[in-house]
Amino acid sequence: MKIIWSPLAVDRASEIADYITLDNPTAATRWVERIFEKVNALSSSPEIGRKAPKINREEIRELLFGNYRILYRIEKSHISILTIRHGKQILPVDEILA
Repeated sequence: MKIIWSPLAVDRASEIADYITLDNPTAATRWVERIFEKVNALSSSPEIGRKAPKINREEIRELLFGNYRILYRIEKSHISILTIRHGKQILPVDEILA
């Protein structure tokens, strides 16, 4: 399946990478590479993520990646990457269901 990143997900990934870069640019590059590897695995196995807690919709799932949650929606023709959040952050449901 094709994977489409939402503008919000791209912004969040960029913000996280920028933050990591402040401390360790090499680690930031590795983080970006690894997150893309993790997300690309969805193309062949879209249901590897668990159903997102508190959203309770089968098509909205999350992959755990270190301290981060990658939220995505399985659609008929593609997978939409909705956002990336730190696991300790409260997930604004309106970000996901908008």
